Amino acid sequence: MSRSGLSRRALVAGAGAAAVVGWNTTARAWATTPRAGVAELPTLDGTVTLQGEGLERFSRDFGHLVSATPRAVLRPASVRDVQRVVDFARRHRIPVAVNGQSGDVAVLGQAGLESHSSYGQANARGGIAIDARGLDEVVSVRPGEAVVQAGATWAQLVDAAAAQGWMPPVLTDYLHLSVGGTLSVGGIGAAVQHHGLQTDTVRELQVVTGTGELVTASRERNRELFEAVLAGGGQAGIIVRATLALVPARERSTVFTLAYDDLDTYLADQEKVLADGRFDLQVGNVVRSADGQRWRYTAELVAYGDAGRAVDREKLLAGLNPVAGGTSVVEQGWREYAFRVDAFAGYLRAAGLWGLPKPWLSLFLPASTVGVFMREAAASLTAADLGAGLLLFYPYARDSVRTPLAVLPQGQVGWHFDLLAFPAPGADIARMLQRNRRLYERAVELGGKRYLIGAIPGMTACDWQRHYGELWEQVRRAKRRFDPAGILTPGQGIHDA
Repeated sequence: MSRSGLSRRALVAGAGAAAVVGWNTTARAWATTPRAGVAELPTLDGTVTLQGEGLERFSRDFGHLVSATPRAVLRPASVRDVQRVVDFARRHRIPVAVNGQSGDVAVLGQAGLESHSSYGQANARGGIAIDARGLDEVVSVRPGEAVVQAGATWAQLVDAAAAQGWMPPVLTDYLHLSVGGTLSVGGIGAAVQHHGLQTDTVRELQVVTGTGELVTASRERNRELFEAVLAGGGQAGIIVRATLALVPARERSTVFTLAYDDLDTYLADQEKVLADGRFDLQVGNVVRSADGQRWRYTAELVAYGDAGRAVDREKLLAGLNPVAGGTSVVEQGWREYAFRVDAFAGYLRAAGLWGLPKPWLSLFLPASTVGVFMREAAASLTAADLGAGLLLFYPYARDSVRTPLAVLPQGQVGWHFDLLAFPAPGADIARMLQRNRRLYERAVELGGKRYLIGAIPGMTACDWQRHYGELWEQVRRAKRRFDPAGILTPGQGIHDA
């Protein structure tokens, strides 16, 4: 039988299991026999898994902090599958969430894929999880533009685009993440000062709304939905396809690493680099000093070049004040730098740390108070808080971010504080989550905002309203219009109250 000929009775996984025919609206459970009160499943091109390992894999995420097994997992073979399942779920008030199931299939296999949310944001909370890997095609690459399905990873797009001399202007550090997943939260990367977030590089989307309608949206067409979906946490619709901007690929990356022991000098130099735009990529992190007694600040700055044309190192470093002997320069191929995190991820997997709980914390701070926050955070954090992970800490220009729901602090310059912890086995995770809450509240007091991927316990309706500020009514209005049954992406908890 062809895939397109699958009937609703074929939608069962698990040998020996009775065929599920629909949803018992009274018992709110799947039914194996047709009778009164059972709503039949729609005919689908793909498959639905109702039991076994397929469900277990979707019960957890990268953070390993929140777990809830879905009632079913849809592996779509078409956009129509997503529409029909969402419409079915809407009619019967069944939660739905897309799960990017990210990772490198060649290395990990299907069993090693996982959602890269860190606190249950992509969990369907006992509803229907949609496996985005069912829609993972790079549809086309043409000059200045690519069309991809939402389940494709940025790694797939990088290689497909590079083969034709192009590259995405903004990349996250880890590339084995789904396009739809990062566009739903923003997608920050080292090129933010020039190109904004990944959401700022989107030209057009195809979205399945919470009513099951397929809508094409852009800044010129259905703009309200376009802006509600980008960095919208999956609340107004499911991205199924995106048209993204590309820029000409470069051949070389010259990577400058500058070390600082003084916070004020680090802040000043990073903001100087941000202001004049002398580097193509700009990030930074906070690490323990060699003696383990204090924190050290490190700027990682990248200049692109092409073969046979060296960058002017002296000019690029002019006016910067790292510690004596604290500067290193490495030449790499562009792709080698883009995939730089793969080796680190391999180490974490080999060390058994990848699958442990990870209480990540992602914040944005205004430049006016970032020094106060960083000093307080540095005084309270220990090496154990970081474990084998890292603390990213670098500035961005507010004007470069044009995505309305990418909520950032006031001021022309802000700072990204991203605690990507990989704690050791036996770490006190409950204490670390309490630490996250405490640092979040202090950041808010200082004018800061959160990034939607972080693990912050106890978020209330008041917290979310304060987070969105004057955008709160716009967020609520979009939810009512595009997801009137309130079924989409409940794991974010934005509309719980």
